[in-house]
Amino acid sequence: MRQGRVGDVSTVIGWDIGGAHLKAARAEAGRITAVMQVPSPLWQGLDRLDSAIAEAQRALGPVDRHAATMTGELADVFANRAEGVAIITARLAEAVAPAPLAVYAGRAGFVATDAVAAHVADIASANWHATASLAARHVGDGLLVDMGSTTTDIIPLISGKVAAAGYTDAARLASGELVYTGLTRSFVTALAARAPFAGGWTPLANEYFATSGDLYRILGELDEDVDQMATADGREKTVGASIARLARMIGRDATEADADAWRALAAWFAECQLRQIADGAALVLSRARLQPSAPIVSAGIGGNVVVRLAARLGRSSRPLATLLDVGAVDASRLDQCAPAVAIALLAG
Repeated sequence: MRQGRVGDVSTVIGWDIGGAHLKAARAEAGRITAVMQVPSPLWQGLDRLDSAIAEAQRALGPVDRHAATMTGELADVFANRAEGVAIITARLAEAVAPAPLAVYAGRAGFVATDAVAAHVADIASANWHATASLAARHVGDGLLVDMGSTTTDIIPLISGKVAAAGYTDAARLASGELVYTGLTRSFVTALAARAPFAGGWTPLANEYFATSGDLYRILGELDEDVDQMATADGREKTVGASIARLARMIGRDATEADADAWRALAAWFAECQLRQIADGAALVLSRARLQPSAPIVSAGIGGNVVVRLAARLGRSSRPLATLLDVGAVDASRLDQCAPAVAIALLAG
């Protein structure tokens, strides 16, 4: 198969198979016509992946071809990345048959399913590369910041090319291009070691009591459609319940302070998260040396956070969807499923 291309097709579904969510985008004649995200917690078993694929197929309908990228190979249901890549590819190929499936191998382009074993290092967690490649084609110079539920990718784009210093997760973590924090699934304990409350600094309970999704729900900034995982305590997704979870992080009950105090605490942790992302961006920009006029291209469910990041960096921001011909598709949904959209367009 020719590198970097699946072939000339009229319809294609791009798949982004993560460890917690599956995202899919349908493209017709080079235009995205539908996108969707489905919960798919792989750590609960591969049957969750099978049902998510089936749900997406029913919603998006039959197509000529399929193309996929993945990060789900990191799920602890697999012994290692190679096993994860092989099993995910096999399950998806079986589900979409008889339509052909190609797998995105980043630097190596698209590869056929029978070549996957030889390209594991290129395939594993390469969804960021697909989004960056698509953005680079349209913006030329810029900084892609894709904030998802769990991680944030920070990728320099120079002269229409992906200019990342790292490729593997390990190299990208070291380079600042992968920051392990996201809008909904990050543990609050990963954002700070202490917090200001009631006039003093309080250490945090080192426990899984609350997530970043609780913070943005309290702040009124969370689109509930994108928060598809269960809460830390398995209880409801309301502001009151989120406050109760956050209160446990500082050893308190929600009744011990008023709503304004809890909003201030949530804002503090959101600020800590933004600083982590800003630190990564500063490291990347110190190396990439983009011109001040180069924009931040935002993608993912954390678009509002990326807008604040752009303001902090003194740069303009552009949602990825504004660079594309989106037709009737909700632009925010397109941004939220950016890697799947990128795969569909690059493959088509």
